[in-house]
Amino acid sequence: MSTMVMRSMGTHGRRLLAMQADGAAAAGGCSLLPCRWRSSLPQLDSVDRSDEDSSGGDIDWDNLGFGLTPTDYMYVMRCSQGDAGFSRGELSRYGNVELSPSSGVLNYGQGLFEGLKAYRRSSEMGGYTLFRPEENARRMQVGAERMCMPAPSVEQFVHAVKQTVLANRRWVPPQGKGALYIRPLLIGSGAILGLAPAPEYMFLIYAAPVGTYFKEGLAAINLLVEEEIHRAMPGGTGGVKTIANYAPVLKPQMDAKSKGFADVLYLDPVHKRYVEEASSCNLFVVKGGAVATPATAGTILPGITRKSIIELARDRGYQVEERLVSIDDLVSADEVFCTGTAVGVTPVSTVTYQGTRYEFRTGQDTLSRELYTDLTSIQMGLAEDKKGWTVAVD
Repeated sequence: MSTMVMRSMGTHGRRLLAMQADGAAAAGGCSLLPCRWRSSLPQLDSVDRSDEDSSGGDIDWDNLGFGLTPTDYMYVMRCSQGDAGFSRGELSRYGNVELSPSSGVLNYGQGLFEGLKAYRRSSEMGGYTLFRPEENARRMQVGAERMCMPAPSVEQFVHAVKQTVLANRRWVPPQGKGALYIRPLLIGSGAILGLAPAPEYMFLIYAAPVGTYFKEGLAAINLLVEEEIHRAMPGGTGGVKTIANYAPVLKPQMDAKSKGFADVLYLDPVHKRYVEEASSCNLFVVKGGAVATPATAGTILPGITRKSIIELARDRGYQVEERLVSIDDLVSADEVFCTGTAVGVTPVSTVTYQGTRYEFRTGQDTLSRELYTDLTSIQMGLAEDKKGWTVAVD
């Protein structure tokens, strides 16, 4: 993990990652539950295997967007105050979950989510791959500490993700057609009236087959700089993946889409001069042989794709800086692109700021295209994974 990311976590976050994770997240002045995440999870022997090798319904794999397609199974485990440990995780049929009207997540937004993907390997290799799932697990641990919640260990998180993929294997798109998007949730499911951590928690994973995130597909997108509404503030929760970070960006995002833009870029709330990130992805700017991305200093989510792209760009000989990126740096860039689990590596064609439209280089001979190829080749098993980023699911 980079020095910048570790710094943004603060003392409690660094201590949390250094703990021998037996499942208990206890720090930061929060009175957390005395729970341990059990590793005795159910295997696929408990799941109906009759349709596991058939294709996922009548999906048109060539026109797969980023929408919810209900799959077969989800993974759930719970913890209640006073329990000796978490109840055994279960793979159950995908469906609605029951929550108290006074649950912590519904009343106070005590919840986190993650996003990662499973890719189908070639027919010669067989099986599936996950991309750096341990990073998602660690990020959830850091977020859980901030939100006064227990969190699974890295091993338990990855095991649960694997079980979810195998149970929904028929929904993994053919190689090159998309991926199985996996959504782990950690929520305060217990009933609570006063403002306090919930007395019960639920860890849940569901999955859905997806293609490209933006309607433009792999084509370059157009962004609008938002000057009045801000995604995060210093001292807030912008650096963790809490569910409370996302609903506030819906209004500016929908307003931008109504004007023909794909998404919104947010500025820092103090100076209103420095670019932070888009609604659901990180940002990179390229000028000459130098690449810059806004530093994750607490208001910007430390993206796993972002972290990987920094390393891949440096492997190609580029100087990559994690620093403040001003609006002047942005509009004067040669090339701009976004990164994220959902969006992958998406080139930016134009950015509109204060009514002026700025254009950037796109196409085959760009760094974003090179990095997109490098990244997806590793993710799909088309190139040797020299970095140990992928995890096999067989």
